[in-house]
Amino acid sequence: MRVDKMKTMVKHFIFLLSALLLSSLTVLNAQDAHFTQFYANSLYLNPAFAGAERCPKISLNYRNQWPAMGPTYVTYSASYDQHLNALQGGVGLLLMNDVQGGGVINTTTISGMYAYTLPVSRRFFIAGGFEASFVMKSINWDFIFPNMIHPLYGPIYASLENPDIINDKRNYVDFSAGIIAFSEKTFFGVAVHHLTQPSEAFLRGSDAVLPRKLTAHFGTEVVINSSSFRRGDLKIAPQLLYHQQGQFQLFNWGLYVSRRGIIAGFWARQNFNFNYDSFIMLAGYKIDKIRFAYSYDLTVSNLKNSTYGAHEVSVAYTFDCHVKDKKLSTISCPMF
Repeated sequence: MRVDKMKTMVKHFIFLLSALLLSSLTVLNAQDAHFTQFYANSLYLNPAFAGAERCPKISLNYRNQWPAMGPTYVTYSASYDQHLNALQGGVGLLLMNDVQGGGVINTTTISGMYAYTLPVSRRFFIAGGFEASFVMKSINWDFIFPNMIHPLYGPIYASLENPDIINDKRNYVDFSAGIIAFSEKTFFGVAVHHLTQPSEAFLRGSDAVLPRKLTAHFGTEVVINSSSFRRGDLKIAPQLLYHQQGQFQLFNWGLYVSRRGIIAGFWARQNFNFNYDSFIMLAGYKIDKIRFAYSYDLTVSNLKNSTYGAHEVSVAYTFDCHVKDKKLSTISCPMF
């Protein structure tokens, strides 16, 4: 029992040490939390999605990455958005909590966004969104270091570490923007997060800049016409997604297949050197106003034997609309 506890404490210490070393650099190399079910958490992907479905919607998301290593990266999010005719666009609220290293680093984000929709023609629209966020980041210094542990009597020594050079909390304001162009069956979007590149440094006297994140995404919907299916019964939606933040690049490609409320998704995640990180499988179901999905990231990189991939769950509920603007169309992006 004591051996397991010591291993856990050492793991937390290593995680904390790595985070502090990263935060002491001029440019922070860490990346934002990542969701596999991009469109189930559309406000996080691109603020221009606010109100995209017109009707009020609540979404809940949970991701557990690398569970074999313990609660290393666990992320929760909840969002609400709807279209308002009086504002000629959509509004949204996003709450996120990202827990790293079993609570060693905790990040809570509150974001509000507005997206204006411009009807270019009867079948082509452009939506532009702006997001303002308040970020609360904390580090847990209250745990046992390896140099405090006696091999027989456990944690009895005073720590040699100096917590006085560390800020336990870091709060800052952040801004993001995005744009989406869409027709009845096809859409394309670009978003830029962290426009002002705020500092996330915990070490006093350092300036760890959070680099901007560029996101580009494209999707279309193809209706399969066959004598075996009624028109519109079977749909295939190919998708492309690109992330770039600092020196980190990520390219996702795949498709969704949907029939009568049942949705399956198949994805590959790689960089532009064709080094594959994960293969992704998704299963979802929609009934009336509720939809649910589960996805699993199968790690195929060098970490495949030690992480157990990543699990992700999403739930969404769409309310009835009292009045819809017939001049506007919804974005034909996948539900998950």
